[in-house]
Amino acid sequence: MSTEQNLSTPSGTEVSDFIRDIVISDLAAGKNDSRVVTRFPPEPNGYLHIGHAKSICLNFGIAAEHPGGTCHLRFDDTNPTREDLEYVHSIQEDVRWLGFEWGTHQYYASDYFECLYQFGIELIKAGRAYVCDQTAEEFKRDRGTPTIAGTPSPWRDRSVNENLDWFQRMRLGEFPDGARTLRAKIDMASPNIHLRDPGLYRIRHVVHHRTGNQWCIYPIYDYAHCLSDAIEKITHSICTLEFEVHRPLYDWILNQLSVPAHPQQIEFARLNLSYTVMSKRKLLQLVEEKLVTGWDDPRMPTIAGLRRRGYTPASIRAFCKRIGVTKYNGLTDIALLDYSLREDLNKKAFRTLAVLRPLKVEILNYPENQIEELEAINNPENPADGTRKIPFSRTIYIEQDDFMEVPSKKFFRLSPGGEVRLRYAYILKCENVVKDSEGNITELKCTIDPDSQSGGATAGRKIKGTIHWVSAPHAVDAEVRLYDRLFTVEEPDGDKQGRDFKTFLNPRSLEVIPSAKLERGLKNAIAGRNYQFERLGYFYLDEKESKPGAPVFTRTVTLKDSWIKPDAIPVEPTAKRQ
Repeated sequence: MSTEQNLSTPSGTEVSDFIRDIVISDLAAGKNDSRVVTRFPPEPNGYLHIGHAKSICLNFGIAAEHPGGTCHLRFDDTNPTREDLEYVHSIQEDVRWLGFEWGTHQYYASDYFECLYQFGIELIKAGRAYVCDQTAEEFKRDRGTPTIAGTPSPWRDRSVNENLDWFQRMRLGEFPDGARTLRAKIDMASPNIHLRDPGLYRIRHVVHHRTGNQWCIYPIYDYAHCLSDAIEKITHSICTLEFEVHRPLYDWILNQLSVPAHPQQIEFARLNLSYTVMSKRKLLQLVEEKLVTGWDDPRMPTIAGLRRRGYTPASIRAFCKRIGVTKYNGLTDIALLDYSLREDLNKKAFRTLAVLRPLKVEILNYPENQIEELEAINNPENPADGTRKIPFSRTIYIEQDDFMEVPSKKFFRLSPGGEVRLRYAYILKCENVVKDSEGNITELKCTIDPDSQSGGATAGRKIKGTIHWVSAPHAVDAEVRLYDRLFTVEEPDGDKQGRDFKTFLNPRSLEVIPSAKLERGLKNAIAGRNYQFERLGYFYLDEKESKPGAPVFTRTVTLKDSWIKPDAIPVEPTAKRQ
């Protein structure tokens, strides 16, 4: 696996890459009137994902690095059969959440439909475009292959007047969908198949989310994209590597027309992330087939899903900075994204105590009605966050995993007759194990060393294990959802046996724990704040699923990379799995 990875990249260092070098060189040469204008041009046909975040950070980042630089947010809305205002709004929200603003520079390709139509007329008059009556199947058949030249359309040599007439009648809606197209007249023998008289316009009697029924012909993406760039006087049109073979067409179209600018197209390698898919079509498939709960499912690589799971904008920006910008396709390990997240959360997440699978403990030598307020640290990485008070009582909960009736050699937590230190509290000793009629452990009877609390005579006594706990009378009941990787293999999209990507969905990507016990303070958990459940991981309040008195927390990421393939994970009967 080729990995674009550099864990040591400091977050404060300047970014340098070949695209930024081109921009700096152009400015030094006085090109584009010393302007820097980039654009982020999503199609509003789905939610943005982590791959788009790389492009957002690149385009908005370059513009911000130069005085007077601007980055346009443009919706390339040329295919109304797949587009929706829901996607427009989600894209706006995602870009802003990542920390970028476009100011007055929000545009739509549909803003330019009349202008694009007039450019089509200009191409026809110059003998560079014609109306073709071939069906989609005939078009594909006659296009040829990379090694065999294409066959010219029977309508390639229509006169200029005929083409103008047919094109106008296409616009007026006289023909059904697919009956005719406007094609560029370039070279049917070109080794670049994209130059073999590509389509420029197609007929689609579909209501557009912005223009309504005003149009029934819509420009093809390659045509609309380069002209939108030119109309907006973009200086550097940055796109992913698969568009490199489209660049000759981009330049050809602009060279034929009286456009106000000729932007420079520059390609970079897209983000390919392990254990996920980055195709909007496939992500839509997961949503439509209800294999996930929606575009913002916390297992999805969408920005909305990452936000709901508790990822931070800073961690995603740091990740994009760390992987860099190259001309070579590779596979980035998802562990690098998790690393960037942990690095950020370690500095800002509030520490708290939580017990996911509770085991009741009664402390026999602690007064029944006594409640003690102990001091705990909110964040050791940020002393300014201060401390908090946590209650301690006769009855507490500990994790089931922190007790072993017959301990292994290296088990340093609680066992019969053994001792363990309670985080922020006393040394605890197990005196007796209570079981039900079926032999299941239901409760532990324990004692504490009363002088082992901070400042006590035995506070410094050496104990190998420290565990977390929650006071039972003060515990907050909550549902906790443990999310994991959505797929079981690194490249679900690239199976050599041709199996469908859904074959590799992880059946254990979500584990639901319905009855976790949380520290008292989480009763009023703050939306948008990241929490570290000590020893367990980083968690985030799911506002969408939480209800008054019934909070739902999602695990954002574990404290360290503990991923093992799902077929090696034992099924635990103590939790409901989905």
